Amino acid sequence: MRAFTYQKATVPADAAALVGRTQQAKFIAGGTNLLDLMKLEIETPAALVDVNHLALKKIEATPEGGLRIGALVTNTDLASDARVRKDYGVLSRAILAGASAQLRNKATTAGNLLQRTRCSYFYDTNMPCNKRVPGSGCSAIGGYTRQLAVIGVSDSCIATYPGDMAVAMRLLDASVETVAPNGAKRVIPIADFHRLPGNTPHIETALMPGELITAVTLPKPIGGVHIYHKVRDRSSYAFALISVAAVIQKDGTGRVAVGGVAHKPWRVEAAEANMPQGAKAVADQLLAGAKPTEENAFKVTLVQRTLAAVISQAKKGQA
Repeated sequence: MRAFTYQKATVPADAAALVGRTQQAKFIAGGTNLLDLMKLEIETPAALVDVNHLALKKIEATPEGGLRIGALVTNTDLASDARVRKDYGVLSRAILAGASAQLRNKATTAGNLLQRTRCSYFYDTNMPCNKRVPGSGCSAIGGYTRQLAVIGVSDSCIATYPGDMAVAMRLLDASVETVAPNGAKRVIPIADFHRLPGNTPHIETALMPGELITAVTLPKPIGGVHIYHKVRDRSSYAFALISVAAVIQKDGTGRVAVGGVAHKPWRVEAAEANMPQGAKAVADQLLAGAKPTEENAFKVTLVQRTLAAVISQAKKGQA
């Protein structure tokens, strides 16, 4: 690990300003992803700004009937919050499907959204990777691709977004609140937060340099049966081959978002109109234009079959 400077911030705008004016600076909270990347010299920040002392650890009701989740709320506290478990069950289940209890105790809401891909070529610094070194090439293309993306890919990158929480937040139409180094605040719809790779796979989110996430807001509850189904190679502490987050109403209508298939949580709202027609009708439109490799083509079928199981589970009233 390379040498770096360390500073604590106590006000969100000050933290953003510190990172904004310091070359190669990063925010650090739980550090569950960042510290691993620093040890491998994939991330090499010259400065760390500790945001753990910011007053961003509350979950509060909003005037609109939703919840505002502070950026520093841990995954454990978010998943166990009584309001989240009652009204946003898919979010609680998605969080509990990820990582381990020890990591969830440290990982924060904002940090979870910002975790980077687990593509093996990204982690291998001996291999070219456009996410690590823009313009160096993508070793995954033509390499081992079983875990990688089948849709939203480009000639520059076929990595997947690895998280679970963000898939549920995409389903729930969450919004991300931020503050910029100049003190300006904005709200980013979760649908626009994570970017597809295009020609710039190293730019993974809509955040500007130095911009700090302060909260994530959930709209008012939508009811229905909430299900998160994660398919993986082992039953715990593994990233999704694919995951399906769904909220299904009594009349058969609903929402669906998928993880493990793209560079971002994948949801196509137009496909949800096909929910009463069954899983195949939804999956066909959801994954229209997919470009799987020979090694990960199974993911297309797996999404359809998992969604069918989720719909069947919902009809039985099982969450």
